[in-house]
Amino acid sequence: MTDTLTIRRPDDWHLHLRDGAMLQAVLPETARHFARAIIMPNLVPPVVRGDQAAAYRDRILAALPEGMTFEPLMTLYLTEDTDPDDMAAAHASGLVKAVKLYPAGATTNSASGVQDFDKVRPVLEKMAEIGLPMCVHGEVTDAEIDIFDREAVFIDRVLDPIRKATPGLRVVMEHITTANGVDYVKSNNKDLGATITAHHLIINRNHILVGGIKPHYYCLPVAKREEHRLALLAAATSGDARYFLGTDSAPHTDANKEMACGCAGCFTATNTMSLVAEMFDREGALDKLEGFVSLNGPAFYRLPVNEETITLTKGEPVEYPDKIDCEDGPVTVFEPGFPLHWRVT
Repeated sequence: MTDTLTIRRPDDWHLHLRDGAMLQAVLPETARHFARAIIMPNLVPPVVRGDQAAAYRDRILAALPEGMTFEPLMTLYLTEDTDPDDMAAAHASGLVKAVKLYPAGATTNSASGVQDFDKVRPVLEKMAEIGLPMCVHGEVTDAEIDIFDREAVFIDRVLDPIRKATPGLRVVMEHITTANGVDYVKSNNKDLGATITAHHLIINRNHILVGGIKPHYYCLPVAKREEHRLALLAAATSGDARYFLGTDSAPHTDANKEMACGCAGCFTATNTMSLVAEMFDREGALDKLEGFVSLNGPAFYRLPVNEETITLTKGEPVEYPDKIDCEDGPVTVFEPGFPLHWRVT
């Protein structure tokens, strides 16, 4: 039995750090294990221009504790007013590694997102021209579409038409949650990848709703049926380079999670590597773990893999804190509901 595993230092290809006190509190949780992360731009106000991305990067680096090494990979928030030239200049400078598409109203702080996709066509064409990836929150927001169907409908109504109309556009389907998403990636060999979160490998919708509402399991896209979780787990552990880790670790204070209209998001930065290693071990796929967390993402983003390594060791259950302290209030760490035996040593 394998009880020690050394792999390239991993990256997180979808991360929320927020700003201010929350940034100070949660950044060390990611930087402890991850070398780089794609940083989500849905602040208030959102990060829409190159100068705003540069300023946000500087705030992240200023918050990094002494002795830690971490590279924030910045993104721009796509709006109907995005300036293609500003975007291209930010990419050419090396600052911006992707542009994020939020359909308006799809998730936390997405009110500035896109409603009329025709209005962003010049931006998408410029992105295809310069090879700048688009990270997609893949859900429609139509009131008549059931929340459990919104990812599948988005693929058919929005994503596939955009990709057909914009040849060469490189797309990351972020936090896929359905067999539909898995199958769409499988059927498209060019310019398409997908991130999968740790929590979507573990929970299905029963975890949120059975025996009482569990607000700390509520996320968007919402967890789906067990058959979809199993499809995600099979994709992540398959060795297919089109799938890679993006945690979507999304910190909210307990007060904002546990209210009448609670915020969406699971905070997994603290224990991600233990969570993922546990699931890969259960599937007999530890030999595929390095690809999923350390190799596939850099390959898609055309970046070098990390030279540093980390070592995971299997043993007695790992004790993680229940909460992370923040000046704004405590943040609950994702609890998988079973012991985690793998730790970064």
